[in-house]
Amino acid sequence: MATDTQSVLELTKDNFVSSIDGHPFAVLDFWAPWCAPCRAFAPVFAAAQERHPEVLFAKVNTEEQQELAAHFHIRSIPTLMVFRDNVIVFAQAGALSAGALDQVLAAAKALDMDTVRREVSSQADAAAPARA
Repeated sequence: MATDTQSVLELTKDNFVSSIDGHPFAVLDFWAPWCAPCRAFAPVFAAAQERHPEVLFAKVNTEEQQELAAHFHIRSIPTLMVFRDNVIVFAQAGALSAGALDQVLAAAKALDMDTVRREVSSQADAAAPARA
């Protein structure tokens, strides 16, 4: 049976900002073609996209997009990152089960982003060098 569901977006350094910026909820899978756990996680990720059509699901091939992988300090794959309003609210290496992925998405959806932004701002202020 044919469906008209969207496919998972492939992100590159050229389309990353335009795809993620301003999107209220995005889930990224950092992967590589040679990685068996990545290949095993791919159908779980694609099925989650069908269950959560309001969320942007995208993949970053770390072999082809080494600059993006370095920017996000990807050391292990697969790595899953969840962005809410351009803020990383979840990042974890390792393949997740469908149930665990749904739990992560539910927790991310439930976040109060005003509170998250205040926490990020206060952390940034605390990390800033003291001004004389």
